[in-house]
Amino acid sequence: MSGSGAPGPGAAPCRFAHYFVLCGIDAESGLEPDELAGENFDQSPLRRTFKSKVLAHYPQNIEWNPFDQDAVNMLCMPKGLSFRTQADNRDPQLHSFIITREDGSRTYGFVLTFYEEVTSKQICTAMQTLYQMHNAEQYSSVCASSSCSMDSLASSIDEGDATSLAKLQRYNSYDISRDTLYVSKCICLITPLPFMQACKKFLVQLYKAVTSQQPPPLPLESYIHNILYEVPLPPPGRSLKFYGVYEPIICQRPGPNELPLSDYPLREVFELLGLENLVQVFTCVLLEMQILLYSQDYQRLMTVAEGITTLLFPFQWQHVYVPILPASLLHFLDAPVPYLMGLQSKEGTDRSKLELPQEANLCFVDIDNHFIELPEEFPQFPNKLEFIQEISEVLLQFGIPPEGNLHCSDSATKLKNLVLSDLVNDKKNGNIPGNALNMYELLKGNETIARLQALAKRTGVTMEKMTITAPLVEKEKDVKLQCEEVELRDYKLNVQLREVFANRFTQMFADYEAFVIQAAPDLESWLTNREQMQNFDKASFLSDQPEPYLPFLSHFIETQMFATFIDNKIISQWEEKDPFLRVFDSRIEKIRLYNVRAPALRTSNYQKCSTLKEAGRLSIQRLVLVDIVAPEPHFLCLEKQQTDTQSIEQRLMKIDHTAIHPHLLDMKIGQGKYEQGFFPKLQSDVLATGPTNNNRWASRSATTQRRKDRLRQHSEHIGLDNDLREKYMQEARSLGKNLRQPKLSDLSPAVIAQTNSKFVEGLLKECRMKTKRMLVEKMGHEAVELGHGEANITGLEENTLIASLCDLLERIWSHGLQVKQGKSALWSHLLQYQEREEKQEHSAESPVAVGPERRKSDTGITLPTLRVSLIQDMRHVQNMSEIKTDVGRARAWIRLSLEKKLLSQHLKQLLSNQPLAKKLYKRYAFLRCEEEREQFLYHLLSLNAVDYFCFTSVFTTIVIPYRSVIIPIKKLSNAITTSNPWICVSGELGDTGVMQIPKNLLEMTFECQNLGKLTTVQIGHDNSGLLAKWLVDCVMVRNEITGHTYKFPCGRWLGKGVDDGSLERILIGELVSSTSDEELGKQCRTPPQQKSPTTARRLSITSLTGKNTKPNAGQIQEGIGEAVNNIVKHFHKPEKERGSLTILLCGENGLVAALEQVFHHGFKSARIFHKNVFIWDFIEKAVAYFETSDQIGDNEEALLLQRSSCKTFCHYVNAINTAPRNIGKDGKFQILVCLGTRDHLLPQWIPLLAECPPITRMYEENALLRDRMTVNSLIRVLQTLQDFNIVLEGSLIKGVDV
Repeated sequence: MSGSGAPGPGAAPCRFAHYFVLCGIDAESGLEPDELAGENFDQSPLRRTFKSKVLAHYPQNIEWNPFDQDAVNMLCMPKGLSFRTQADNRDPQLHSFIITREDGSRTYGFVLTFYEEVTSKQICTAMQTLYQMHNAEQYSSVCASSSCSMDSLASSIDEGDATSLAKLQRYNSYDISRDTLYVSKCICLITPLPFMQACKKFLVQLYKAVTSQQPPPLPLESYIHNILYEVPLPPPGRSLKFYGVYEPIICQRPGPNELPLSDYPLREVFELLGLENLVQVFTCVLLEMQILLYSQDYQRLMTVAEGITTLLFPFQWQHVYVPILPASLLHFLDAPVPYLMGLQSKEGTDRSKLELPQEANLCFVDIDNHFIELPEEFPQFPNKLEFIQEISEVLLQFGIPPEGNLHCSDSATKLKNLVLSDLVNDKKNGNIPGNALNMYELLKGNETIARLQALAKRTGVTMEKMTITAPLVEKEKDVKLQCEEVELRDYKLNVQLREVFANRFTQMFADYEAFVIQAAPDLESWLTNREQMQNFDKASFLSDQPEPYLPFLSHFIETQMFATFIDNKIISQWEEKDPFLRVFDSRIEKIRLYNVRAPALRTSNYQKCSTLKEAGRLSIQRLVLVDIVAPEPHFLCLEKQQTDTQSIEQRLMKIDHTAIHPHLLDMKIGQGKYEQGFFPKLQSDVLATGPTNNNRWASRSATTQRRKDRLRQHSEHIGLDNDLREKYMQEARSLGKNLRQPKLSDLSPAVIAQTNSKFVEGLLKECRMKTKRMLVEKMGHEAVELGHGEANITGLEENTLIASLCDLLERIWSHGLQVKQGKSALWSHLLQYQEREEKQEHSAESPVAVGPERRKSDTGITLPTLRVSLIQDMRHVQNMSEIKTDVGRARAWIRLSLEKKLLSQHLKQLLSNQPLAKKLYKRYAFLRCEEEREQFLYHLLSLNAVDYFCFTSVFTTIVIPYRSVIIPIKKLSNAITTSNPWICVSGELGDTGVMQIPKNLLEMTFECQNLGKLTTVQIGHDNSGLLAKWLVDCVMVRNEITGHTYKFPCGRWLGKGVDDGSLERILIGELVSSTSDEELGKQCRTPPQQKSPTTARRLSITSLTGKNTKPNAGQIQEGIGEAVNNIVKHFHKPEKERGSLTILLCGENGLVAALEQVFHHGFKSARIFHKNVFIWDFIEKAVAYFETSDQIGDNEEALLLQRSSCKTFCHYVNAINTAPRNIGKDGKFQILVCLGTRDHLLPQWIPLLAECPPITRMYEENALLRDRMTVNSLIRVLQTLQDFNIVLEGSLIKGVDV
């Protein structure tokens, strides 16, 4: 809360309740319409809402929790005052609310709303006047129109009925002489902790005292004074008994090592939503989407919101949290941040009529109709089916159907069943008789007793039954619980359900500590550098997780709640641990004790919660074992049960809190007079202050602890300047949060404008953080050099970051919308822009951005310029039949623009249409803040420094047009061949098959299903005609949607009798960057992608002599090591994150190239009769030798092995030679190396070739293959590939049958 005033009396932090509040009608101001509530004045006056007011609150103010009158009034009566007559239902209703302060701390309110007869003649007369005016208007509309729209009751009037006006007046009337008018009033307790059941009972008893025929035992002031000043907050792990008007009330607070306090019945949450729906909503909350709860009942909104956030343990919701959104604050839904809000639905309002500013990332929960709408691209919770099964078993034990119950008894609103059935004997002093405790029943499952019984049995002692008596109470067969049976069952169910949820997180994050990066030496340096520091090793954590968990976890570890959890872990080095973290860590310790396993060993096997039987035992004992008899009326003591079991004694010892009994106060006689049905006017002077002497609770442990905490925090902050303190409070603990909680009180335009400016500032900061993160993760070695951690980014992580960027853009485009159209604000804006541009196209040519420069080769043959157009990219997306929704189209367009490096340029063009922006957005919208908008576009521009394939890799089934150009070397050969050329393009997702190239054409376009990143091109011809020989420089292929252009260098002849006689070649591709990209690339020094083989490497050995410097033996061996190491690293990545194996085998620095260097070293390259000699010639001579000679080995076993290897080698070479392909000799060597790698045969073949006689004729003495040590080293290196399952691309070995 916020507010000002003098500090209140007493030690507020240890009080059970901070304020008692009374809200209702102000007789002096009369009837004031509540315009902010947005009600329709066509409704009858009894259905309209009027302004309520805080009539009284006690005490006036508390320094720890200043009273915020506007917020409390708004949340006590979110719809304002409502009126009823004696004919209407006037059942009291109970609801609760929460006020979240800007620092994230919370205050709870519990409200009982009831109806009180209006005694003011002035107000009754005003209501009758309003009715007369209303009926006159309705009558005129009945006469004017045959189909009038009226109140729900009046709308059924037949148009021809002569008595229509009489009916109208009967149903919609208030007659001051005939009817009794009632108005809503509420009593409210504001507490620091959510003791819902206790507060509910206190308020119900207070209400019962007002409506009872007999006056209460003491004036109401006594009970209110007692709960405000004399009832303490129970310390952790203790239970408390205090007194209502008629009965004692018991509450208990969990201990420091138990799950945090939660008093809202999860039973109702599961009944209202159903298990399947609840798990889906729970997942949305974990992923910090926008959650909107929708119900007619305020308490349902609160119960569901509190229930779901309770289940988040050990994490905590970090964003806007308004479970009950008053009608006057609907503009909060415009917040472009994650939120969890509850909106009251009006009776009969259809969901379709509810206009929400943004729905792209919205989870809409219609509680009353058991229905949810989920966002698109929504990952499932890990082990969801097993998780649901486990929860179902718990629910069924308590008789709750997992599918939920639409007609569940709504205990939150039906207060008739809330009053405890049995009143105590002595109503005046509030005591109850002591009850006998069946201690044997309680101790039956105790381990100590079980061991004693087993020992007795072994020693031959017979024990029929162990009787344990409670000496100070009479024996009874059954334990009489002091809280209702239903309440206890709800409590047990709460504990068990929370255990199941907490167990899931304990299992999923059992090893999280191993990945926390604790780099800062002290708190001050950590706070100063928080934004620049990486606190959690996300890549390593994800690589350690089971595959099915990854889609969810990769999103979840990017959330603010996870970041805060890790921050708290790091801060715990210097500070006391966060309570949630302390409990969670202790649970992980227990897992390690009971379940010894290697920390890095992760399994996706589902592990059920094993602590359900013990769960909540302490808490339930605290509720059950309350047997407090007060010996005197003013001060009550605890009578302890004497038992033989230490654990029970300890539990009973904890129940030592009994509040001072309500007593007569020093009041003026005559005031506060009892009048049935009317809440009395309370005496302010006796309620404004607490007891003059410090009561015994003021120095209790809770206060002491608070004081210690404050002193500790103060001492830690000494030495930090004000800026750092501010950073400590605002940023370190809530980094990345935009506006944690908007104020509920001040609704002036200035405050709303300030709130929106905070939203704009927060969105810009979020954009900066996201783009920086995306760049750092993609920039590889550059990032490592700058100290940003690991270089690699997994595809999954990349996809998560891009999805997060899409969500941010949707939120930015939703902020400040004038009128919402469609679920995606961005796509709606794009469509309107497209419509305007297409209209202008008829009259004038639309502006087209200049594309990349025309790509030219030596021959002058080029790829035509690709037209850069925002509209064209929209059309590509609109033509994708796979995408069915506007949200999906917007995301596809963002991904396409990002992949084309045009996102910033496109959005700048979109926003350059200022008349359209002004038409669509309010003045305060982010998109109309010029300075922030320019910075936002600049941040997006920085993403052009790296390559994304976020469109190509996601939309794998779409049909894409491609364009290919074959570029020959004209200086040395014909530009056009007379033979029939063909081409086959392959990518990571498939290939085109063989396509014939039209004669005399070097360029062609074709369409096929998305090939992904292109890897190889096979090109060849049939060698027909006079000019069959063809020297091809390269092949260029372009994706016409994304604009990605690939170059496939060749530099070799195609034709018989030239080069190595090849009629077809396999070319390895490389992505060509545009000129502007190249400049950016130079600036950021991002490492280039793996290149395809150079022309020089591909030329035969004889053409290299003299012109190129040959690598020495050391360089060749280094090259082999690097090539093999790259393949090993490839297989150590997760399967989905691996790049192209083809490039690692056949690329410039690939294994084939490295082995070619080995075989070239010392090769006798003299031409014999002008004929080139190739490595393949040596291979064929070796085969001829193996097939004709008998090998001699040292022993029989070695001989058999050698013969087997020789036979296999000959079989592979012969299969390559006889394949129905016109492959040249270098191409055949490439296939042999690829097959040998795949089948792990290279280490067997190398020694055979090194020792065969042809090697002495074809290699110099200093050749690497003739050096035994080098050959052995080569074999050892190649053996490291034995463990990997190598799958070759089909284009590499097509037609070779081995």
